[in-house]
Amino acid sequence: MANGPTTRHSLILRLRNRDDLEAWQQFAETYQPLLYSFAIRRGFQHSDAVDIVQEVLLRVAGAVDRWDPHEQRGSFRSWLYQIARNFMISLLKQRIRRPDIAGTGSVVEDAPDDGAVDPALEDEFDRAMQREIYQWAARRVQAACSRTTWLAFYRTAVEGRSPAAVAEELGLSPGSVYVARSRIIRRLQAEVAKVPEGRTAGRTCHGT
Repeated sequence: MANGPTTRHSLILRLRNRDDLEAWQQFAETYQPLLYSFAIRRGFQHSDAVDIVQEVLLRVAGAVDRWDPHEQRGSFRSWLYQIARNFMISLLKQRIRRPDIAGTGSVVEDAPDDGAVDPALEDEFDRAMQREIYQWAARRVQAACSRTTWLAFYRTAVEGRSPAAVAEELGLSPGSVYVARSRIIRRLQAEVAKVPEGRTAGRTCHGT
């Protein structure tokens, strides 16, 4: 997929146009669940996680003009992670100053408050992003194909069952199962390519 990176970067560049509602909707649809689940896993409560999501999206809106896909300092994924982490640190500092407020996140436990990236935490963020991207793409593809086609893909590519066994269950030929699986994988790859710095779906489809 030679034009994958251009497609992914193009969505972020479109965000610079505040009137491009389609781009913002696609961006929010993909990243809101990711940011929310990331905040919850770091120990923040629901209300705080919602605030984190909204604040990160606002900060992206305010800073996206300065993001350069060719800049050496890092990827969009790393940039988004830094925005989320910095706001979580700020929120946690408020909790430290106001111990009467319940709920503290663990995002900066044992981490220096110097803007340094925690590789383990960034890797966690990256894995969570890949899960959300796959789930987002899978929902779109599943809604657009027949139940039989989706099951032929899911039972072979995700559950790891043999095409012959799945073909017998679904009343298809093994060749039809192979075709259905390949078709869904291609469509998943096409959907993932629309997401900033998404990866091809071939690896994700196998549950890794």
